[in-house]
Amino acid sequence: MVDVAPSVTSKVTVKRRGQIVLIGINRPNIQNRIDPETYLGLAKAYYQYEHDSSLRAAVLFGHGDNFSRGIDVDAFQALATSEQPLLTDAEIIDPLPKAKGLSKPLVVVVHGDTWNMGHELHLVADIRIAAADTRFGQDENTHGRFPGGGATVRFVREAGWANAMRFMLTGDHWSAEEAFRMGVVQKIAPTAEQALEAGIEMATKIAACGPLGIKATLASAHQAVDLSEAEALSKLETQYRALYKSEDFKEGRKAEAEGRPPIYQGR
Repeated sequence: MVDVAPSVTSKVTVKRRGQIVLIGINRPNIQNRIDPETYLGLAKAYYQYEHDSSLRAAVLFGHGDNFSRGIDVDAFQALATSEQPLLTDAEIIDPLPKAKGLSKPLVVVVHGDTWNMGHELHLVADIRIAAADTRFGQDENTHGRFPGGGATVRFVREAGWANAMRFMLTGDHWSAEEAFRMGVVQKIAPTAEQALEAGIEMATKIAACGPLGIKATLASAHQAVDLSEAEALSKLETQYRALYKSEDFKEGRKAEAEGRPPIYQGR
């Protein structure tokens, strides 16, 4: 049994276990949707991990029945339609970085609903483990938005153009088995508990390796991919904010509230 009991107050939990750290998304009452406070909490947890020389690997997971259903749209809407930056604290590392933010390994463990920003948090990781019940989704286009957290870059790179577009352009969801087929997940475990155990085991193996060699391996690999992606990633925030101001976005929110199919006009 993995002891990761969450705090009743913190939206992000941080628990050290030897040379690894467990970082948990802790909003199970709202399917672990990410609001600005949760996003900032993750950014601070990543910074603490990066700058603690005694920590050698991190595991990101979700408390409750789901990893995360993605962005808390209502909580982010005011921020997205303003010109205010989300992250202003100096002691942060963006969990959806415009370039790779961590120099040390990140293992992600997902289960249940893993949608939109939840899936994009998963794509940033170096190694990914899913419970058999995981339901992935990148369905922003059905709501008048688009995948603005990096899926348009990372999902395409990891799964291949047509595999990624097949799900992003239709909004269809997919299974852990399908994610494994596309190479986006490296291991499937029968249950969420066993998936987390597998993630901790993987992180423990990484932590036992030479830390300088691990960092050099990651740095070398990132040199091969980051420069070619940097321009596309740098434009995501502007593109995302523009869609939040569109009539189609407003129609998507209205249709969702009224329980009807949206009628988009392309403006």
